[in-house]
Amino acid sequence: MTRILVVNDDAVILNAVSTYLKYCGYDVLTAADGLEGVQLFRSCPDLIDVVVTDLQMPQMTGNEAALQIWATRPDMKMICMTGYAEAACPFGVTMLQKPFRLKALRVAVRKALDPTVGSY
Repeated sequence: MTRILVVNDDAVILNAVSTYLKYCGYDVLTAADGLEGVQLFRSCPDLIDVVVTDLQMPQMTGNEAALQIWATRPDMKMICMTGYAEAACPFGVTMLQKPFRLKALRVAVRKALDPTVGSY
């Protein structure tokens, strides 16, 4: 089963995103900030298929978390969520501008898992 790590300091968004991804059939792990996300990822890097992270978080930003995750596993697929128009994701990472539709999240995850997938 595909496992997704969702990292977000906003408990409402964390819960909504993780609940929806579980509904879509994914196994979901959650972390309340970037530092916790990196620690959780490092505890089982080969068991996680995609990381969905907020960019603006206390303790460690999503960008910082992405760099540390890639240091552990350079091929990890990442999706960034942000409410800030000027925020920049690391190169090659899909960005979801908040608020986004849950369908957009589902499509982003499917494309991260298989780049040949269309936007359905």
